[in-house]
Amino acid sequence: MDDLFFNQDHIMIQDMVREFAESEIMPIARKLDEEEKFPTELVKQMGELGLMGINVPEKYGGSYLPKLASGEVIGAFGLTEPEAGSDAGSTKTMAVKQGDNYVVNGGKIFITNAGKAGLLSFTSQIKHEDKLLGIGAFVIPTATAGLEIGPKEKKMGWRASDTRQLFFHNMKIPASAMLGEPTDGFRTFLKTLTSGRISVGALAVGTAQGAYERALQYSTEREAFGRPINNFQSVSFKLADMATDIEASKLLIYHAAWMKDQNKDIVKEAAMAKLFASETAMRVATDAIQIHGGYGYVKEYDVERYFRDAKILEIGEGTSEIQRLIISREILKELQHNAL
Repeated sequence: MDDLFFNQDHIMIQDMVREFAESEIMPIARKLDEEEKFPTELVKQMGELGLMGINVPEKYGGSYLPKLASGEVIGAFGLTEPEAGSDAGSTKTMAVKQGDNYVVNGGKIFITNAGKAGLLSFTSQIKHEDKLLGIGAFVIPTATAGLEIGPKEKKMGWRASDTRQLFFHNMKIPASAMLGEPTDGFRTFLKTLTSGRISVGALAVGTAQGAYERALQYSTEREAFGRPINNFQSVSFKLADMATDIEASKLLIYHAAWMKDQNKDIVKEAAMAKLFASETAMRVATDAIQIHGGYGYVKEYDVERYFRDAKILEIGEGTSEIQRLIISREILKELQHNAL
């Protein structure tokens, strides 16, 4: 599989990331979860390794991109609102043009990195001369006057991730902060969501893999009725299903990522990959707890953390229901096209 999708550069990066995760992240992952502590030092180290800018082409400069790529500055992405989750087109945040500025009122919710970010990109309805022009996007420093950052959310999983609500109170920003023209930014955000589904799918694969490996190891060590529990079909079949679903998830993710690198349309493939991988992560984490029995329910064993972390993967970057909606829409579109 590696030879099919990865060249030597990919494998070198993969090895470096694995070594970093095992040596730097794994020893403190449980502590970060328990303390709900954002891993500032780890992010800095990742920046020094070049991991934060791995998808940023070298040709791009500008006043803000190099700092994001180096990890010196962290960005946040503001799309979701209390009344505009899956239906992102129902955005209520309003930016009203006043001379060379926009005055923004509204807010966002469940924004990752909000309390640690130096830059915020967000969507807003655009209003000019009492006319609604559609949904656009802006990029602003988080130190902008009128931007209020709420307290950190108390979450079931991803507890080390800094997630907060944002409020815009007559926030005045220059018109130059807009990405492109009105409505251009929203289309760009939707493309970002599509690509992001591959990333969430990859997170799901890693979560599932971690839960599976711990369940497999435990099934070898734990004995019942005089033999390891993986000798029993009820356990071995679970392990077989877990391993199969993880490999299928990998193939879907790798294929979608390869298509993206080929500049192909990935709307359907990204949705399929995210849907299958995220639901696989939830199933695998659930079965990993079942294999551990009562031990799987206590914090000493990491599978309960994998279970808590897995659930958000079925929600973030578009819920499973939205992925099915996208997939059905795309396959019906293909059917219509082929019928012409």
